[in-house]
Amino acid sequence: MNNVYENNMRFLPLLKFLDKYKILLIFITILLLGIIVFFVINNQIQDKKSEEASELYKEWLTAFSVENPDIVEINKMLKIFLSDYKKTGYTKLALLSKANLDAKLENYEESIKNFKQIIELTNGYRGNKIFNKIARVSASRLLLSSDKYEEALQMLDIYSSSDTNAYIHELIGDILYKQQKNELAISQYEMAVEKYTDETSKSIISMKISNIDN
Repeated sequence: MNNVYENNMRFLPLLKFLDKYKILLIFITILLLGIIVFFVINNQIQDKKSEEASELYKEWLTAFSVENPDIVEINKMLKIFLSDYKKTGYTKLALLSKANLDAKLENYEESIKNFKQIIELTNGYRGNKIFNKIARVSASRLLLSSDKYEEALQMLDIYSSSDTNAYIHELIGDILYKQQKNELAISQYEMAVEKYTDETSKSIISMKISNIDN
C-alpha cells in the first residue's frame, strides 16, 4: 500500500504541471500537427507541380527542336513556367535556353533580362550555385559587349579572388581593360594565367597582357 502511495506521489509534480499548462500543451500539440500536415500537403503540391512542369518542358523541347522556333509560342510557355512553376528546375532550364536563344538572335536586352531572372531564382544559401554562376557570367559577357561595364562587374562581384576560376578572372580583366584600369586588369589576367591549366588559354592571356603593356 505504501509503495502505491509513494509511486503516486512521485508523479504528482508531473500531474500538477500537466493540469496547470494543459491549454498551452494542447495548443502546442495542435500547432505541431498543423505544421506536419502543412509540410505533407506542400510536398504533395510541389510533386504535382513538378510533374506538370515536366510535361510542359517536353512541349518546350519540341518547340525548340524546329529550325525556326516560334518565339511567340515560346514566350507564352515561358510565361506559364514563371507564373505556375517558378520554383522548379524546369523553369530555370527554360530560362537558360531562352536566354541563349535570344543572344543567338542578337536580342541582347531580352537575353540579359532572362539571365537576371535565373540569378534572382537561384540566389541565396539554398539557391542553385551552378545555374547562378552560368547566368552571372553570361549576363556579364553580354553587358560587356553592350559597353555596360559597371553592371558587368556587378554581376561578378560575389566572387572573391581566392575562389574565382580562371575564366572569371579573365572576364573581369576584360571589363577592367575596357574601363582603362590597366593595372587592375593585368592583376586579374595574371591570376587567370596561374589558374588556367591549358597552354592555349595561358598564351591568349599573355597576349592580352602584352597588348596592355604596349
